[in-house]
Amino acid sequence: MKQFLKEAKGHLMTGIGYMLPLIIGASLVVAIPKIIALCMGISSLDPYADGTGFLHILKMIENVGWTGIGLINTVLAGFIAYSIADKPAIGAGFIGGALASSTQAGFLGAVIAAFIAGYTVKWGKEHIHLPESMRNVMPLVILPFLATGSVAIIMGAILADPLAAINGALVNWLRDMSTSGTSQLVMAILLGAMIASDMGGPINKSAWMAGNVLLAEGVFQANVFINCAICIPPLAYAIATVMRKKRFSAAFRETGKGNWVMGFIGITEGAIPFTLVKPQILIPVNMFGGAVGTAICCLLGAKGDIPPVGGIYGFVSITNGWAYLVGILAGALVIAVLSTALVDFNQDTSTVVQDVNVDEIEISFEDIS
Repeated sequence: MKQFLKEAKGHLMTGIGYMLPLIIGASLVVAIPKIIALCMGISSLDPYADGTGFLHILKMIENVGWTGIGLINTVLAGFIAYSIADKPAIGAGFIGGALASSTQAGFLGAVIAAFIAGYTVKWGKEHIHLPESMRNVMPLVILPFLATGSVAIIMGAILADPLAAINGALVNWLRDMSTSGTSQLVMAILLGAMIASDMGGPINKSAWMAGNVLLAEGVFQANVFINCAICIPPLAYAIATVMRKKRFSAAFRETGKGNWVMGFIGITEGAIPFTLVKPQILIPVNMFGGAVGTAICCLLGAKGDIPPVGGIYGFVSITNGWAYLVGILAGALVIAVLSTALVDFNQDTSTVVQDVNVDEIEISFEDIS
């Protein structure tokens, strides 16, 4: 079971990895026309859906972005299935993801459909043996038919309504939490601390996954906090290496230069070399800074009215984007001040990981969101 869960996690992250460019590209195509319209004093392009002229063109471009966002479940399920069993499973995965969207089974339904498609094909490869003359029929006809048929029966006829009910209840609860003042602040603090805790590890991924579940269901607020928190740790250590140079060795000051870029685009792993100096101190510091930054972002009123784009530049896709920037900067300054007050980074970098099993550190660039 432990091995299966490990493999399942890998397949899930593969699907999300393929889904990520879709989310980023589609979000930008939604955001940019809206920003142009706001600069013209227009809060919504919906009245310009019909007609002609520049604003109509902007609305048509925005609609393309929304079309892409509508494909999130389809792409996710297709590539999870592909990760499990290669090409024969991908078509059934796409169908299952589209079915999850049309039946309101959502992200949960898409994941279940993907695993049904993928493991049906995997079972077929292992248990169905045809004569040599018919081997080419397996990947083109038999396996796709079995996978699509399984998705149709299990997802279409059996699980569609129960999953839609579960998904609806879950999304409504999270939507209410995203809009309620106190609950939203609690969500922001939790997500900020989780993202900054293990920088690409399972806690970070759990928080990031929750944001993508909500994104697929049209609830964007959680991703504002997640995107804010992702930028904070690497930016913090970049600032720290400039603010208190004497606390850092030459090697760490050089590493800090790269962290400006990692903080700008949102790669929390940039903070790992610094955190490993004294993780028992710096992990809590990182979590505190992430929580402070997202709390400030929330309290100042950063809103995800459209799918937010990750990285510092993502402020352009957020209502009250200045609050998002202030939250990032505040969280980064908290970490920069506390880390340099509590830890001396002048030790030889070759001894930094002497008590750490490097093989157990999971480095992933999949948390750019």
